[in-house]
Amino acid sequence: MFPEKNAVDLVTAVSNENLFNNLIHQLNKDFQLANINVKFSESISSKELIDELSKAIFYLLKNEYDSYLNLIYRIDVSERELLTLDLNSEDIISDITFLVLKREAQKVWFKSKF
Repeated sequence: MFPEKNAVDLVTAVSNENLFNNLIHQLNKDFQLANINVKFSESISSKELIDELSKAIFYLLKNEYDSYLNLIYRIDVSERELLTLDLNSEDIISDITFLVLKREAQKVWFKSKF
């Protein structure tokens, strides 16, 4: 499926499968269902998507922790993978962003195949 180890490679692989727009739709859907007023443009670039998602996650972690938890639950990010993250790492936001993108990519890949 998607064995990539970082967000840039993952989004590139999703784009190569022609699933980038589906990824954006899935992100928008899950943010809306979590009652978070964030919407990603369909004309956004891969890099911009990663940056905007990272900013949204950072904001939620700092200011609306309950909404952050609701989003993580809604997206169904692996709790096991979240627990392995180093909370003192400078890259914690990019790690969470990667896990969110990874789960959303899995969803759109499965929907496209089955």
